[in-house]
Amino acid sequence: MSLLIKTHLKLARISIKENRTRSFLTCLGIAIGVASIILILSLMGSISRLVSNQVKNIGADLIVVRPSTNKDAMSGIISELTASSSYQKSNLAVSDVPVIKEIEKVSAVAPIALSTRSVSTEKNTMDSVTVLGTTTDFNVIQPLAMRYGSFIDDTNENKTAVVGHTLALQLFNTTNPVGKTLTMMGNRFIVMGVLSEVEESINFNNVDFDNTIIVNIKTLEQMGVSEQIQQINIKAANTDSLAEVSNNIRERLKEKKSGDVNFTVLYGDEITHPAGSLFTIVSGMLTLVAAISLVVGGIGVMNIMLVSVAERTHEIGIRKAVGASGQNILLQFLFEALILSLLGGLMGLILGYILAFFVSIVTPFAPYISLQILLVTFGTALLVGVIFGIYPALKAASKNPIESLKHYR
Repeated sequence: MSLLIKTHLKLARISIKENRTRSFLTCLGIAIGVASIILILSLMGSISRLVSNQVKNIGADLIVVRPSTNKDAMSGIISELTASSSYQKSNLAVSDVPVIKEIEKVSAVAPIALSTRSVSTEKNTMDSVTVLGTTTDFNVIQPLAMRYGSFIDDTNENKTAVVGHTLALQLFNTTNPVGKTLTMMGNRFIVMGVLSEVEESINFNNVDFDNTIIVNIKTLEQMGVSEQIQQINIKAANTDSLAEVSNNIRERLKEKKSGDVNFTVLYGDEITHPAGSLFTIVSGMLTLVAAISLVVGGIGVMNIMLVSVAERTHEIGIRKAVGASGQNILLQFLFEALILSLLGGLMGLILGYILAFFVSIVTPFAPYISLQILLVTFGTALLVGVIFGIYPALKAASKNPIESLKHYR
């Protein structure tokens, strides 16, 4: 059996070498589809690792509460896209914060209320600026590096704000606007701090801190602004009590909301799963394009193999005349299709990571390599080879030896 496999591999190698250009172009069709898949998987893995590292750096004592629609993934995505404001679906409220804070072994609680507002200064006006309403505990749970000034506090009676690094430059034409004022929702806020530039804009809070204004949520309440909560960050007293604290949070919120459980309590690796619906849709569309590319590449393999079968009809007749079975002929051509596909997969793997490297230059997503990606790559290439190589192989195996011997190139 091993000798037969070696023979098939040798014949496939000879055939591929005799038609180098044709074989290369066939492999290239597979490589493009595989490279697309590699790039998508690398980006998804990089984002997951990036967020995971952030959570680990913050500490293993983190618990997150998020709204949940109890729908399947696709329904949830469609719902978010068709809703006029995604935050209106949240059933979390500011009143949930003190309830959670009363739970034993909870050391800090910080709500996240995101909205977009028009903001103006003496020099500039910007529409659709992201405003994050939270509490001082936010900086306890996830310490943010301050470039100038200090983080929001509860002791100052004035309306104060902390501005992201990039936004400060856009609003005030300076990176240090501490002490200056901005107008938002008809109220003047004193800038008491500027955040340091954030290297990684993707995070488990879904907030781009470089382009965000942070204000105390209590100030918003005093202004009569009712904000919906998209997420609540919680710091447990110790890592050993995570499961216990999470269960207690779930039960207390369920009781407060009269049995409504349209929320999820997450900790550990559960927090790291990317929750951006837009990214999910884009990844799905790119995967579809990659699949179409693979189908096109597979059709190219089948086309070339059919040409090869037609060109080698006389050879098939000779082999059958000297005792080769239909199964032997089938395996010969199937092996050739598989080798073409695997070579295309290897080319796609290299091309995909070259593209991922160039993407990493302009984004924070470093190329991500894992055993699963390698297995998916070669598994996909193998599957394409089998699916699109079986028909030409069957056609070669079914040829009549006498008619085949009459055929000449």
